[in-house]
Amino acid sequence: MIYPLRNEYPRPQFERSSWLNLNGEWEFTYDDSNVGSDNKWFEGKQFDRKIQVPFCYQSELSGINEKSFHDIVWYSKNIELPSEYAGKRILIHFGAVDYEAKVWVNGHLVASHEGGHTPFHADITAVLNASGANRIVVRAQDYSKDVTLPRGKQYWKENSEQVFYTRTTGIWQTVWIEAVNAAHVSSVRLTPDIDSNKIHIRSVIEGSELHAGLRLGIKISFEGELIAEDVIRVMAQEEEVSIKLHDFNDHGLGRWWSPEKPNLYDVEFTLLEGERELDRVKSYFGMRKISIEDGVICLNNRPYYMKLILDQGYFPGGVLTAPSDEMLRMDVELAKQMGFNGARKHQKVEDPRYLYWCDQLGLLVWGEMANAYQYSEQYVSRIMNEWQEAVHRDYNHPCIVVWVPLNESWGTPNILIDKKQQYHASTLYYLTKSLDETRPVISNDGWEHVKSDIYTIHDYESREEILALRYATPELSIKSDPQGRKIIVPGFSYNGEPVQLSEFGGISYIRDNAEGWGYSSAQNDQDFLNRLIAVMRPVIIAGGLQGYCYTQLTDVEQEKNGLLTFDREPKLPVEIYRKLNAGITPVLTK
Repeated sequence: MIYPLRNEYPRPQFERSSWLNLNGEWEFTYDDSNVGSDNKWFEGKQFDRKIQVPFCYQSELSGINEKSFHDIVWYSKNIELPSEYAGKRILIHFGAVDYEAKVWVNGHLVASHEGGHTPFHADITAVLNASGANRIVVRAQDYSKDVTLPRGKQYWKENSEQVFYTRTTGIWQTVWIEAVNAAHVSSVRLTPDIDSNKIHIRSVIEGSELHAGLRLGIKISFEGELIAEDVIRVMAQEEEVSIKLHDFNDHGLGRWWSPEKPNLYDVEFTLLEGERELDRVKSYFGMRKISIEDGVICLNNRPYYMKLILDQGYFPGGVLTAPSDEMLRMDVELAKQMGFNGARKHQKVEDPRYLYWCDQLGLLVWGEMANAYQYSEQYVSRIMNEWQEAVHRDYNHPCIVVWVPLNESWGTPNILIDKKQQYHASTLYYLTKSLDETRPVISNDGWEHVKSDIYTIHDYESREEILALRYATPELSIKSDPQGRKIIVPGFSYNGEPVQLSEFGGISYIRDNAEGWGYSSAQNDQDFLNRLIAVMRPVIIAGGLQGYCYTQLTDVEQEKNGLLTFDREPKLPVEIYRKLNAGITPVLTK
């Protein structure tokens, strides 16, 4: 087998030109008896297997492809740094390691991290060898049977079933190294303000060389044309500046970002000490605004109807890791070709490369946390910490328009009667608002909302006449209680917020006689189309809804509810789906 390297730059919202990709073959072993730490495997032990990073051992593309439980795994790799890295600070980055990670370099512990979907990094300069090889060792620990772990759709049994799928243990996103000066740009926060035609920028500068002689240059361009620039004196670790984009005076609204016109501005940050360049980072942003005005969802101050597709982010051969950047792009392109203007990324904090393609090609995204299944106080601590990291990581992406910390009362199964769980969901709502006041937040997608900016409903009813009646008005929608679940927790109230049907459809169509399931089942192409018409037509014309999310983009393992197969082949012609989303009743041609 030829193994993909995933060699594209992994963090497109904050890009440096000099970096070293550590994907590829690593040494690997299981530690089922949990003896590795006590026996100091991080001090040079040779591991007995090979694995292809960044693919988890449960995946085919890892070269291992085993589904049994092995909750403690070890990795090691010897690397030599390029000569041009001499004299620099060396940072090692991990895109995601599921679930807990410890990292040693040359036997020295340099990083510990908890959370399976979010990145971390460490400065390893002090422990590197002056010349020759450096050994990196990673210990990852999963908790496969712990149902209070924020894990998304990863199953706590060995074999997938129902709506739960293959687990991911260990490294599953890119590992890489960067060389920086002691003073360097650590992060930037980009907040567009279309009402004042400004981009608000908050930069964080780190390093021992911080002093009044540092300057941060900012250059903003559009399609290669310099639009605005500024230079600010670095007086503190955090600096804020607002830059007017005068090009709006000449071009009107033409440069706002939307799915129909995904306009992006390039921005370059240069940290200077006198004439010496210390750091250079490239990023981008979109001038767009998502808001709710008088109960109406607006994009760029105009009513906007969301047509979303549920996307669970599982991939052939890679489980949660896409085999290639091209496949991530293809998922975005297929969704748009089918007439959807957005995706609800379900129970997964997706690879930043996916969000990059949504930014570039124009696809709205609901950013959703990978949830636990049951409640515990340890779960509360875990999800709070990881969710904050996820919001911080993805804040700058213009494609993300809604935050979803909880889904279907996962982690809060007794929220109807348990005050602690109600407080937890409410806290997640307000915590998210405190981190990002620019986007709507949904406290508990699907049902049993406490406080939400958009009230969302999950409903797999397949009868057209019932769907038409149920969603005729927002008030009827809120009172509908489909799936036998109340839309709002008693004690909380509906106050005219927008309503969306954020899961529906789920029609199974299996063309290859494989085993699988769906919420309803079609027998042939025409039957599949008839069933699609029956659920989509009443939803699109419903007066009570301001958007919908169809379940789902692709089949996932045993779940055959996709408009596409797991291999991304359309079950009906793409144009059929496009017409359905446009409110046109399509006809199959032989």
